[in-house]
Amino acid sequence: MSKKLVSVLLAASMALTIGAAPVLADTVKIGVYEPASGDNGAGGKQETLGMMYANQSCPTVEIGGTTYDVELDIVDNESSNDKGPSAASKLVGDGVSVVLGSYGSGVSIAASDIFKDGGVPAIGVTCTNPQVTQGNTHYFRICFLDPFQGSVLANFANETFGAKKAYVLAKLGDDYSQGLAFYFTKAFEALGGEVVKADFPEGNSDFTSYITDAKNNGCDVFFTPTSTEAAANTIEQAAAQGLEIPLLAGDTWDSNVILNAAKGKNVQIYVTTFYQEGGDEAFDTGVKEFINSDSTNLANNGGDDTVAAVTAMGYDAYFTALEALKAAGTTDPAAVNEALWSVELDGVSGHIAFDQENGDAIRDSAFVKVANTETGAWDFVSVQTVAE
Repeated sequence: MSKKLVSVLLAASMALTIGAAPVLADTVKIGVYEPASGDNGAGGKQETLGMMYANQSCPTVEIGGTTYDVELDIVDNESSNDKGPSAASKLVGDGVSVVLGSYGSGVSIAASDIFKDGGVPAIGVTCTNPQVTQGNTHYFRICFLDPFQGSVLANFANETFGAKKAYVLAKLGDDYSQGLAFYFTKAFEALGGEVVKADFPEGNSDFTSYITDAKNNGCDVFFTPTSTEAAANTIEQAAAQGLEIPLLAGDTWDSNVILNAAKGKNVQIYVTTFYQEGGDEAFDTGVKEFINSDSTNLANNGGDDTVAAVTAMGYDAYFTALEALKAAGTTDPAAVNEALWSVELDGVSGHIAFDQENGDAIRDSAFVKVANTETGAWDFVSVQTVAE
């Protein structure tokens, strides 16, 4: 065989190889607007882990007959209403088709107009304040709302503990904390209860005076819907002062930060939340493997593989976004926004569908958990609805 023929055959072989090479898929960007620092950094990291696990489990999506790689564009809103809009602007500038987030209602509200003006829809994951979706058509959410959560907690306090007087402590300037405190108070008073209300300022870490106030007022429960950072201090100081009444809180306290703070202490802690570990065995197994597979993931989950409800919600939010992209048949954010109104799916946290008024999740129940101070785990108490 001549050198010329060998050369021709080699060139033909290379051409065939090149021709057979797979064409790289197009890419669609999903924005992740979450806190990785600040008061809500711990929860934001756990919520983001759910999205990252979902992306690893399902890294592509078929849109209009084309397979797209799904890229998560993750920004840190720093738990800050002031800095959040800049993070939101980056996502809009990056050309994302839809945004997921945020953990924290205040930062969600702060970024809303950025997403609106940029023409990008957002899917709230665990931001429970009604103002996130009120008066707009671009912000959706997959979690229950604070009017419902506040009523659930008030009913639980009344039915379980026979509570007649509640101490309610919230953070000044915090939309989530003040909102949930308001709705709990409204529901508790409607049940015939009395509320002693107090507020603490930004940066406060000493809650001893509030705990003493609750004891002196003869309160039956201590309700304090705050960040995990404030919660850990409250738990430590409540135990030191021998507070015997139950501590109640909403979804932000559903964290291993709380479990670690409570372990070995004589305190009672009850929370309402979106998911109970054990609710979906395949998800629990898979996400635990994902958390343990990487030291950064493990650190971002608080150092162990406890499955946080916000992680399950982050996972469900990712697949909600995929369904919207598939229904839209395009990566165009305006089309994705329109498609979201009709999206339905069965997630690990339950069935997800949106009402046609505000784009809020249609949810009618919440999980109640109690911190087991011996094992350092959450124990299931009940699935709670609102008494008619």
